[in-house]
Amino acid sequence: MADISAKMVKQLREKTGSGMMDCKKALAECDGDMEQAVDFLRKKGLATAQKRAGRAMTEGRIESYIHMGGKLGVMVEINCETDFVARNDDFREFAKNITMHIAASNPLGIRSEDVPQDVVNKEKDIYRAQAAEMGKPDNVLEKIVEGKLNKFFKDNCLLNQDYVRDPDITVSDLLNELIAKIGENITIKRFVRFQIGES
Repeated sequence: MADISAKMVKQLREKTGSGMMDCKKALAECDGDMEQAVDFLRKKGLATAQKRAGRAMTEGRIESYIHMGGKLGVMVEINCETDFVARNDDFREFAKNITMHIAASNPLGIRSEDVPQDVVNKEKDIYRAQAAEMGKPDNVLEKIVEGKLNKFFKDNCLLNQDYVRDPDITVSDLLNELIAKIGENITIKRFVRFQIGES
């Protein structure tokens, strides 16, 4: 088993924002491999987030962001369980970062089920026509449509999108890391994005 130094624990803490004991345990579990330890902590964050998912969220904050000299604006509502967390610096920073991400990436919804069905149907029709144009047989057509639709959801649904400030993680990963760090259920409830000249 690898020797886990205080320096390694500190380095992992800085990378993940996880607690000292969690970092030490992750490094021990992964024989001192830093990358594996980061993955271990991210998976643990996901498990923690799933455990907390059923808890009521009656607190939170509405964050706004104005960009391009007032030509682009975003408002987002993020909910949590307590007002203590709503005032927490990490929570506030997360809310601010999400507004900037939305400004930059222009998602259609938070989850795939938030995308209007007529938009989904239109995309499917386009993908089906493209696959048919390539002469693909019917049994392959639907698989192609499904694959392209999954890519469409990844590109256009907030939680599935690669986080603009760190493309190695998704917005969902970022949220789960915050839930694991703070220890409360947190959710992005809704957002609105305004841009001058767009209807």
